[in-house]
Amino acid sequence: MFLKFDNVCMMFHSERANRDNVLENISFSIERGEFTCLLGASGCGKTTLLNMVAGLVVPSTGVVSLNDIPISAPGPERSYIFQEPALFPWLNVADNVKFAMKVQGIPKAQQEEIADLYLDMVKLSDYKNYRVHEISGGMKQRVALARALTVDSDILLMDEPFAALDEHTKSEMRKHLLEIWEITGKTIIFVTHSIEEAFVLADKVVLFTSKPATIKKIYSLSRPRNLMSTEYIEMIDEVKMHLASEEAPL
Repeated sequence: MFLKFDNVCMMFHSERANRDNVLENISFSIERGEFTCLLGASGCGKTTLLNMVAGLVVPSTGVVSLNDIPISAPGPERSYIFQEPALFPWLNVADNVKFAMKVQGIPKAQQEEIADLYLDMVKLSDYKNYRVHEISGGMKQRVALARALTVDSDILLMDEPFAALDEHTKSEMRKHLLEIWEITGKTIIFVTHSIEEAFVLADKVVLFTSKPATIKKIYSLSRPRNLMSTEYIEMIDEVKMHLASEEAPL
């Protein structure tokens, strides 16, 4: 078992109450190389769970463990890609991709080689000398993805990275991400509240209730898949009915 959530609960103190339960009794596991989507209504606690894997938040009770070792702090085996790409506007595309490697003290020649490899993988080789303001939103997310890949972490944590993009760009980004996942074999944990996105991308979809979030159901999906098949239509309709019944807005 690669990554395990064992009876995880999260409580925050709030002004309106002594404590605010966000996550409650979360238990499931993720295998190495698996693409998992965390799906649920906005504000249900998916990002909090992702932050636990990142080591940015420690559970109130329960344990999140990686290779049987509890996670209590950030580590190089986990890379985080946010909804906003968080690029440095004064650097060009290539230098943004190389930034983490510079911090790590990797030799310049090796930086160039690795940056070129991942820029090619995200299909941005022709844009390596462009400034951030000269490229589109989808391109910026591909730069952020290439930068995360240079760290060579085991796990990619992705918090609704395509939410701000238009529908066509989202579709293209999903294709790029699946191609990269197949090439690299990374373990990906992807937060979304889009049913379509989850069922297009994931091996496993973990569906949450609203706050306090509990696991409503886990869907294990096969590849290749036909989202127009009766099996998938029934699953998607089931998820739609669940989310429609939740109080939190989609």
